Amino acid sequence: MAYLNSNNGRLFYELEGEAGKEVLVFSNSLGTDHSLWNLQVPEVLKQFRVLRYDVRGHGQSETTSGPYSIKLLANDVLELLDHLELEKANFCGISIGGLTGQWLGIHAPERIDKLIIANSAAKIGTTEGWNERIDSVRKNGLASIEEATRQRWFTPEFVAANPELVEEVLRVFVQTDPEGYCSCCAAVRDADFRQDISRIQAPTLVIAGTEDKVCTVEDGGLLAENIPDARQVNLKAAHISNIEAAADFSRLLINFCSS
Repeated sequence: MAYLNSNNGRLFYELEGEAGKEVLVFSNSLGTDHSLWNLQVPEVLKQFRVLRYDVRGHGQSETTSGPYSIKLLANDVLELLDHLELEKANFCGISIGGLTGQWLGIHAPERIDKLIIANSAAKIGTTEGWNERIDSVRKNGLASIEEATRQRWFTPEFVAANPELVEEVLRVFVQTDPEGYCSCCAAVRDADFRQDISRIQAPTLVIAGTEDKVCTVEDGGLLAENIPDARQVNLKAAHISNIEAAADFSRLLINFCSS
């Protein structure tokens, strides 16, 4: 565990695995931190080095003044790669992390080997919806939207069968810095890559959740149809598919990055 300190703020990261192996970068979703990937790391480490970090304004990374942009968040990744002297890496991002991956694929193709975009879209939600969420969190805190988040992130069946796991994810959620969360909401609100995703050159795996109401299977289809070298796989899960369908998710990304 370490920190990247720069003029743009402090970024928490953790690099694990054997030197010389390919690197797989994990980028967390809105309202989570690097622990979101705990179920993937043991299997992935068998073949890759793993680089996890906390998105700006989340976890142990600094909350700088907002609002943020996806460009800013993606440049955090590039600065981290430079700091670790990693010329190129595989990248897996979920939700806002998937937007970050799209920006990197469009604007920094030389740094991305293979790209996994999970439970994301070229355009997520509406300006009005994001502004309402930002206002609500600033007035009432993240605890006020905890139950709505539970319903968005997981299916009722998964919640019933895995209450402790779900509660741990939501514990991280409610402890997220509200300003960091709202600044990242603004980044999602303002991002629209629908006209640009055809420029992504990296081989791309799009993972969608069949029960995801936030970023739908159709949203995944738009990505897969417009990114030249992309394919889509749908998992039976809601928005946080890497937890709800952990084993299938891990298998997919390891096979994809190994091929």
